[in-house]
Amino acid sequence: MEAVWSGTWVAERLGVSLEDSEGGLRLTELLGLALRRNPKRAHLLVSQVLGKHVPQSPRTVYAAGYGLGERVRALLGEDGAAAVVLGYAETATGLGHCVADGLGPAPYLHSTRRPVPGVRAAGGFEEAHSHATSHLLLPEDPELLAGSGPLVLVDDEFSTGNTVLNTIRDLHARHPRSHYVVVALVDMRSPADRDRLTAFAAELGARVDLIALASGTVSLPDDVLTKGRALVEEHEALAEDVPAAGPGGAPADGPRPVSRVDLNWPSGVPDGGRHGFTPAHRTALEAALPAMTAQLTAALGATPGRVLVLGNEELMYAPLRLAKALEEAGAAREVRFSTTTRSPVLAVDDPGYAIRTRLVFPAHDAPADGPGDRYAYNVHSTDGAGFDAVVAVVDSAGDTPELHTGLLAALAPHTGHVVLAVVPSYTPDRREPKPTMTEPTEPTLREPLRGPAFSSYAPEDVGWLLQDFSGVELEAPTEEREEAIQAGGAHYAESLPVEYQPSPQYQELYGSALAASAARVARAVGTVTETVLAERSPSPVLVSLARAGTPVGVLMRRWARARHGLDLPHYAVSIVRGRGIDANALRWLAAHHDPADVVFVDGWTGKGAITRELREALAEFEGFNPEIVVLADPGSCVDTYGTREDFLIPSACLNSTVSGLISRTVLRSDLVGPADFHGAKFYRELAGADVSVAFVDTVAAHFDEVADAVDEEVKELLAADRTPTWEGWAAVERISEEYGIHDVNLVKPGVGETTRVLLRRVPWKILAQRGAGADLDHVRLLAEQRGVPVEEVDGLPYTCVGLIHPRFTRGATGADGKAVASK
Repeated sequence: MEAVWSGTWVAERLGVSLEDSEGGLRLTELLGLALRRNPKRAHLLVSQVLGKHVPQSPRTVYAAGYGLGERVRALLGEDGAAAVVLGYAETATGLGHCVADGLGPAPYLHSTRRPVPGVRAAGGFEEAHSHATSHLLLPEDPELLAGSGPLVLVDDEFSTGNTVLNTIRDLHARHPRSHYVVVALVDMRSPADRDRLTAFAAELGARVDLIALASGTVSLPDDVLTKGRALVEEHEALAEDVPAAGPGGAPADGPRPVSRVDLNWPSGVPDGGRHGFTPAHRTALEAALPAMTAQLTAALGATPGRVLVLGNEELMYAPLRLAKALEEAGAAREVRFSTTTRSPVLAVDDPGYAIRTRLVFPAHDAPADGPGDRYAYNVHSTDGAGFDAVVAVVDSAGDTPELHTGLLAALAPHTGHVVLAVVPSYTPDRREPKPTMTEPTEPTLREPLRGPAFSSYAPEDVGWLLQDFSGVELEAPTEEREEAIQAGGAHYAESLPVEYQPSPQYQELYGSALAASAARVARAVGTVTETVLAERSPSPVLVSLARAGTPVGVLMRRWARARHGLDLPHYAVSIVRGRGIDANALRWLAAHHDPADVVFVDGWTGKGAITRELREALAEFEGFNPEIVVLADPGSCVDTYGTREDFLIPSACLNSTVSGLISRTVLRSDLVGPADFHGAKFYRELAGADVSVAFVDTVAAHFDEVADAVDEEVKELLAADRTPTWEGWAAVERISEEYGIHDVNLVKPGVGETTRVLLRRVPWKILAQRGAGADLDHVRLLAEQRGVPVEEVDGLPYTCVGLIHPRFTRGATGADGKAVASK
């Protein structure tokens, strides 16, 4: 029995028909029809081989694009070596990649609707009929589109030619070239549109060729928009977006939980082509595919019957290659590939209609155009022939809480197994040209980064005087970092530790610690803020030392607003032990504020190393007060503080997930030029574990109840002698010698510093004040997890001290006669 064409339903109701041109494949073999709510075009040509709306064999999808690329290679001959391929977002991003593969060693770029802060566009154009019309070109290499070789433009369909004309017009004005090749799955232009492109090419003085799998025209009645709108309204009123899970979907006892698989995506390879994809990237991806396929196969478990690999909007090529590799490896009886989309299309459960079912879910990648619905089509089947497993592939920018409560939650009831694979989002390392002057000046500096584009804090909470290094691979294994740092071969600020992911038990401890100490923290916040307002400035500019100081800066700002109605500026800057504070950040601050109003804020003092560092760094800058203020000063290193008790500040328990999802700061000569701020990463992929705002909110909720106690405490402090005694530094020197370490940098005193040692260094042992209570519960748990002994001692001026593993030869002993273990 011959299958019903998936355009029959629309053709019969709207009078739409497809008419083939001579040669090529039949249009009905490549296209179905659907309806969409769009005032510019009622119908949608639904490709059967694109892998967007209709799940298809990934080998079929890849072969269609690759074959077109081979035809381009034959057309261009030797000129193909100089060609650049440009694909259109969102639908043709994967198709363009495949064309570039078939063409050979051609770099690839696709347009994007996701702007990247700090990256200038190399071009842009409009796609008039699209649901989202604006396209950006954001190549990492600005010269990518500047060559004179052929430019190959790839789209899924060539309908009127307007988008291609807009693109060529924009790029030709910037970088003229003599040859353009337009590639599409189907060419549906009218004779008038064909003549218009011919005239346009003659006007440019350039050659424009076109290659397609099939060609023809769409015949539309005059009243198609009116009829289409009425049909959409009629059927949307009746339609249910998601059918009940059929026997091919979820198991009888309900959906299984989502499982996450670590792909080990190759370092330095972009997640897609929105910033460029070179032949070298292609080679690295090919080499990594077998291992990634094995990871996915293991995550899927026993060979399932039907598997769908579901890409995400512009992210098409990476999931397509993974799907194709799974198919070729025989990881399932049947593998299909499709992706989610921005485009709203009516779903009608009829064999003669191309879009049978749809899922609707909220956007989950903080798009520039704001929140909105997204869609996944034909993922479910009402006849029970659903997918046994769905592998959702997203980039890390889209790995947010909204992903889990949106798309993944919508998928779970309709399949037996949902697997999440996250490809790290790639951000180009693009900077303004370096100045030729020997000393950078303020106009070369960028504006502060702010949330939600950088950090999970609200934009008014803090401005980060940093560069965004989110797309740079900076993490290194803890032991490897420690050895390099202690050997003198690397500085701790040149790399990042792998972010610690707390266990459920540890998260419970954090929650308990926060509940127990939130009022105590609120009191310290109030005390230090009121002291600053009384002694330093009635309108201070808070400048926190990223990142431990930043939650404190946010809280101080909130206290000033809640108690005094002040809207204090707050910025975060980088300071690096042994290398000083970010001088360019200071220049920016001096250009925008009175340096006398700047108050530097940190979380706590240990032995006072950063206190000394700041004082020395500010000696060459006029007007700044070098005296830091802290929430807790157990080392007695400063004279403005919230408390001198060494108690657990819950923000010390975690890393980026309590500090706006920002990494430690990075200072490396190949990344930070003379006119640049220091850098840091925004761990968007950890959004699901982020408690940054919740921490601040929880502490701030206690402001009213501690206000009276703060007033009394501040009166006492203002009348007291608060001269630093530096007893913490003396204790560290004593411990360093007593335990045979002979390096004060390897002794980390206080609850906060000890926690840091356990989270991101190689700890040797923990010294705990005898009888220390719940403040050390999280330290004891971390020590147990890492196999680090906790030694109770008397006479410790801190609640605890962390000792970092020293690199001594075997047989060395400390003052107590005990062997000091080596690496």
